[in-house]
Amino acid sequence: MNNLPNRQQQIIQIHASLIHLVVDSIHNPDLSKPLDDVLKLSSDNGWTQLVEAIRKVISGERNIQVFLSLDEEDKAIVQAIIDGIINPATLPPKEEQRGDPTMAAPGLAKMIHDAATGNAQALSILANMSEQMSQAGGDMSRMGGIMKRLVDGERDPDILCRGMAEQGRSLVNSILDELALHTAH
Repeated sequence: MNNLPNRQQQIIQIHASLIHLVVDSIHNPDLSKPLDDVLKLSSDNGWTQLVEAIRKVISGERNIQVFLSLDEEDKAIVQAIIDGIINPATLPPKEEQRGDPTMAAPGLAKMIHDAATGNAQALSILANMSEQMSQAGGDMSRMGGIMKRLVDGERDPDILCRGMAEQGRSLVNSILDELALHTAH
């Protein structure tokens, strides 16, 4: 399990595009309208405390007060934004810099295997990841929706890939290939 990113790093990776948009909009006022649209949508989807904290950071607040009403996930996002404002080198990779999503297959397969064999920490991480993926839409949402099936032993790609585009199917097939290697050991 020590090869896997910690929960805070996973949160930051999942929300990298928001983190970049906030930091970029501080340096480029032309991005304030797209950011406002994203923040309004986020607020409408129940992320009101996070949006409020981000607006405080944008207006220049960087103290502990910004964090008081936030949960663990929101704190990680806001801290990554503040860190990125102070030092852009700390920003997570942008989506297009992450490379081939199938590169995630070995780590996901290991977590799925570990969760299926009783590792409570792996199960908890997968549950959190699945919840985040489900909120992302598209293939990512479908991927989040099949995690439990994978943990429960489903290995039929036709069932698991139902409704996915090519990139999603490729990721699922890579995970299945990796799971087969874990099962062979």
